[in-house]
Amino acid sequence: MDQLIKTYTKHLRLPYIHQNLSFHLEQARLENQSYEEFLLNLFQYEVELRQQNGVNTRIRAAKFPYLKHLEELEVAALPLEAQKHYQTLKSLEFIEKKQNVILAGNPGTGKSHTVIGLGIKACQAGYHVYFAHVPTLIIELKEAKNERVLQRLKKKFDKYHLVILDELGYISFDKEGAELLFNFISTRCEKASTMFTTNLPFSRWNEIFHDPIITAAMVDRITHQSYVINMNGTSYRLQQSKKFLENHES
Repeated sequence: MDQLIKTYTKHLRLPYIHQNLSFHLEQARLENQSYEEFLLNLFQYEVELRQQNGVNTRIRAAKFPYLKHLEELEVAALPLEAQKHYQTLKSLEFIEKKQNVILAGNPGTGKSHTVIGLGIKACQAGYHVYFAHVPTLIIELKEAKNERVLQRLKKKFDKYHLVILDELGYISFDKEGAELLFNFISTRCEKASTMFTTNLPFSRWNEIFHDPIITAAMVDRITHQSYVINMNGTSYRLQQSKKFLENHES
């Protein structure tokens, strides 16, 4: 009978129950559980497994370069603006409101850790997220244009509740790249959230796009009803390295 039940759970795609039925049957007999208690426990564990598998799938699909959780972030070491908005960003309400977030400041102040941590938290909350370095995204957009599948690529991005664009400004790009990125971002504005990290203030974005009209339009689009957070400050990575050395020496 146990084997027959396992066969049915396999057909019904209930992997937790399929793998752990014998254990739960034994527990039910030892604890004299009612039928309702037995079934409730089985279904609860099955649902929890599916939810965790869903989280893992969304995190893999997001293509984060590495995993950094908000729990690992030392908030007190972040620039003051980031500390001020941390709880609001952590609530993820900006995703529900389809707002953008721009973290702008010098390298090493915790921008990437912050956006990756928020991205992972969004995956855990059931949102679909995608992470991309801006130079890599532009290459992808150019290839899609050359292969005449640009609209298909844009539709793919429509399913993401949050797109994280990292390292805007580290590498400048040509006019075609600027126009493709502008169009990509414009289609998401007020429809879904986008997070940006950049090492340049808006006054220097013309160095990236090499076109004052596109630059002005880009800044106007992404900052409308958005969180613009000044991330200039002491290097977060340097502070972490010092603490590691101090703890190691002690």
